[in-house]
Amino acid sequence: MAPDSSFSTRHDGPPADSASWSRSADQLDDVQDRAELRGRYDMLLQELRVLLPGVQILVAFLLTAPFAQRFDQVDDLGRLLYGVALTFGLFAILAFTTPIALHRFGERAARSSRLVLSIRATRVGIAFLGISLMAAFAVIVRVVYDPLAAGLLIGVVAIVMASTWIALPQLTHAHSHPAQPHDEGRGNGHGPPPT
Repeated sequence: MAPDSSFSTRHDGPPADSASWSRSADQLDDVQDRAELRGRYDMLLQELRVLLPGVQILVAFLLTAPFAQRFDQVDDLGRLLYGVALTFGLFAILAFTTPIALHRFGERAARSSRLVLSIRATRVGIAFLGISLMAAFAVIVRVVYDPLAAGLLIGVVAIVMASTWIALPQLTHAHSHPAQPHDEGRGNGHGPPPT
């Protein structure tokens, strides 16, 4: 099972059909699991409603940065990093708005496919946001600090970002879905043994 096709949401409790509760989005049936798919999609859209304004503020700041007084002090590498930050910030907005477009313009009956694509777009958006944040941070610390301190700060932030955005979710997933003897190699702990 591809890891990017699962999406667990927190509800007040499992739905009446608790079998759908433990399945990934691509395992849910468009008709039989309609309520579960709708609930998961609604949760994803809620998360994006919280995330998107922050990304928009970042991009708005980046759009105005060249007009700031000290921007002419940024060297060629800094300008390249600025371009990366701005471009990937815009890419993040596009990725984060993809689930909204799929929700509004996608095939209504293809609920599972829309959810899986939306989850993938959101994950890509998070990666784009991380690149944008790191590049913008690098521009600033390179201007403010000496090269050694700037490199150290960039490294620390990169480690914290990787730890909280990649390692922690993987640890949480591994802890909540321990591999069962008949599921070795599948890693999700759900469903029938592989054939």
